[in-house]
Amino acid sequence: MAGYFELVDAPDGGYRIRMMDAAGGLMAVSVTFPTKRAAVAGIAQAREIAGTGLVRDRSGDGQPAVMAAMAKRRTSGAGRVSTLSGGTLAATKRTRAHH
Repeated sequence: MAGYFELVDAPDGGYRIRMMDAAGGLMAVSVTFPTKRAAVAGIAQAREIAGTGLVRDRSGDGQPAVMAAMAKRRTSGAGRVSTLSGGTLAATKRTRAHH
């Protein structure tokens, strides 16, 4: 099992989603959703982002090359390689071709 989502009560009302790894370790906690239906929609959105989302290194440690190397190994469903700049190599090549 790769991990799972937990739907939990938020401290001030509503619901939150906790993303857990396979060992039960906490990976992320969502914003507060007003209803369970909204929380379930949030899980669907989190799944989409996790499967296709780009990595943007906004850290201040000056190590973007490490993240760029990791991002180049990940490809989207269309076979395009993700980059940290918010696009794909295919999109970058198209942009360069137009300039």
